[in-house]
This record gives sequence, structure tokens and C-alpha cells, in this order.
Amino acid sequence: MRLWSLDPALLDRQGLTACWREALLAQAVLLGRTRGYTAHPQLDRFREHPQPAVAISAYLHGVRDEATRRGYQFDAQRIAQPIDEDTRDAARIVVTAGQLDLEWQHLLSKLAIRSPEHRAQIVTTGPPAAHPLFVVVPGPVASWERAS
Repeated sequence: MRLWSLDPALLDRQGLTACWREALLAQAVLLGRTRGYTAHPQLDRFREHPQPAVAISAYLHGVRDEATRRGYQFDAQRIAQPIDEDTRDAARIVVTAGQLDLEWQHLLSKLAIRSPEHRAQIVTTGPPAAHPLFVVVPGPVASWERAS
């Protein structure tokens, strides 16, 4: 499971689609609708949020917004919480600059193989932005990170 802290606009088609699917799985875990992946470390930051269901819904809406911008049709009905005041104003989750940089390097290495054209486009945009749910603070890679 990879719940990117990066802005969904940085993901290629495959990455955006996978992020959508994996975030839907995370939503099922957080809502107690599945037994699998319950101990996945990337869920920790959502579990620590004061409203985990709202946080994962806000995350999914951010992914869906990017998909819609690209002309894809990700079904908003699959998101537990509608886009409303709660999801728009969800408390932001802290992500460290070290974590964001690790994810950026991880994404760039994946894109070098599967989407070199997309990689070439996004490396010229400057430092990577975070998903709208996250706020970036100084710090090292997150303790829950398992990427190498």
C-alpha cells in the first residue's frame, strides 16, 4: 500500500489509479470493513487524526479531483464522506520534508522505468508539493515508512 504524501498531480496515470485503489482499501480498513491490511504502517497517520474517516475521505477527494482534472472518472460514491465542510476543512496531517523527499525520489525512480515522459514533465516543476491534506514541516523520514 502506498498512500502518497505527494500531490496527486505528480503521479502518472498508473500511479494515480493505484493511489485511488489503495486509498479505497485504506478507507475500508479504517472503517472496519475488512480484516486485511489492518496493521499497515501507512495507516498510522490517518488513525492518529482526530477524525480518521474524514481524513481518508479528504485524501480520496484530493485524488479524485486530480483524476477529474485529467478527464478520468473515479466514482465519488465510493468515498465514505461527501465533499462538504467537514472534508474540505479536515485538520491537516503533518508530513516531514524528509518523508516528502523520500517519496519524491521513490516516485522518480518508478517513473524513470514506466513513464519517462511524465517524469521529464514533473521534474521541471520545482520542489514537490504535498497532497492538499498534508502540511509539510522540517524533519526526517517518518517512522512508519518502509520504502527502501
